[in-house]
Amino acid sequence: MTARTGGNAEDTDFDVDEVLALVRDPNGRTPAHGHGSGPASGSGDAVPSPGGPGTRHDQHADTHRATAWAEARAIAARAARSGGRRAPVSVRIEDALGLTLAAPLTALTDLPSFDTSAMDGWAVAGPGPWDVRDEGVLAGHGEPARLTDGEAVRIATGARIPSDTTAVLRSEHGRTDDKGRLHAGRDLQHGQDIRPRGQECRSGDQLVPLGTLVTPAVLGLAAAAGYDTLTVVPAPRVEVLVLGDELLTEGLPRDGLIRDALGPMLPSWLRALGADVIAVRRIGDDAKALHKAVTGSAADLIVTTGGTASGPVDHVHPTLDRIGAELLVDGVEVRPGHPMLLARTKENQHLVGLPGNPLAAVSGLLTLAEPLLRTLAARPAPEPYTMPIQDAVHGHPYDTRLIPVVLRGDHAVALHYNGPAMLRGIAAADALVVVPPGGSRAGEELELLDLPWAFAGIGVCFT
Repeated sequence: MTARTGGNAEDTDFDVDEVLALVRDPNGRTPAHGHGSGPASGSGDAVPSPGGPGTRHDQHADTHRATAWAEARAIAARAARSGGRRAPVSVRIEDALGLTLAAPLTALTDLPSFDTSAMDGWAVAGPGPWDVRDEGVLAGHGEPARLTDGEAVRIATGARIPSDTTAVLRSEHGRTDDKGRLHAGRDLQHGQDIRPRGQECRSGDQLVPLGTLVTPAVLGLAAAAGYDTLTVVPAPRVEVLVLGDELLTEGLPRDGLIRDALGPMLPSWLRALGADVIAVRRIGDDAKALHKAVTGSAADLIVTTGGTASGPVDHVHPTLDRIGAELLVDGVEVRPGHPMLLARTKENQHLVGLPGNPLAAVSGLLTLAEPLLRTLAARPAPEPYTMPIQDAVHGHPYDTRLIPVVLRGDHAVALHYNGPAMLRGIAAADALVVVPPGGSRAGEELELLDLPWAFAGIGVCFT
């Protein structure tokens, strides 16, 4: 199995393209914008299918040109760069989790900023035994009185070290005699259990570079280094438009109506991909309402559910035509999720049209929305990684398949219930496996797409 890691950028001026360009693999190549050009591939560049880019085999051609799966992901990543620079913002450190640093994190002070005790015990001066002062030294207090040779004072972890201290004697290593004098139970080295000023960093040191994802550990480091706010790339604003008159928001399915699974699922999933979901609107099958919602949206990305095919109430394509949107991807050679689309609706705004079937929508989310959001948020592309599939997997004759899997040791195990309308498989999954056209044999190395919550969580929304 080949593990994947993220990267960091190093510069002082913020630009999304600069941040991403600085995130490189060990060979100096910029990582792929997608998860590869096919299973076990590390390239996100366009890979032409037979007959030229974006085409399907003639005998299976649709009324429009579907795009190869890897190329669709690359297009989505490139599309996010079309708007150029995104202005950085300053946020409180508690609001920076999951965002990308738009400036290096530089130490504002020495860490620690004074000599501190690393253990509970006694601060001692010179060789022992030592006379022990009555008063102790606690953390959070001012500079204590200087010690003289042969003198010791009780000290707490994190407390400031008195001047002329030789070492800290741990509580478990010291004993007092009947005269109250302190003796060491083992040899004591000069400076033992003292954290000297500047041991971790000096003021002005770069702690983490531009382009670093703000994790809980980065937040802790920023706070320790004296930061109240951080300069970050703002989260892309996303508006979700749920289409379909057949959808219920509560209760059991009835009278030809079904429960809406995407309305509850997509906002959290989008947040896990780094988005700021500013609205979720239920439009139904209403062309006028859809037009009004799209033209009135201030989001960086509009995500629609359903309505991307050519049925009598599929209004997404007509709406995009009406507003003069630029259709960047119109169908993808992937199952489930073939009738997904990506359009540029206006400068600095895109629309991802997801199919209405739940697992097909997940496929569209990871194919088009994930690379676009990742690029807008200036997050580095994850390194592609592969794992052997335990059993043979049936594939589509001409299209890529995305199938939920669980990871068991050094193998991926494909899950049942992987039809376009099913969520049972993905709900139990650790990842999606990328199955090439024609399927795969048992033991074949296949590329995996991680789910955002597979390893850790900001809530449940962090990768």
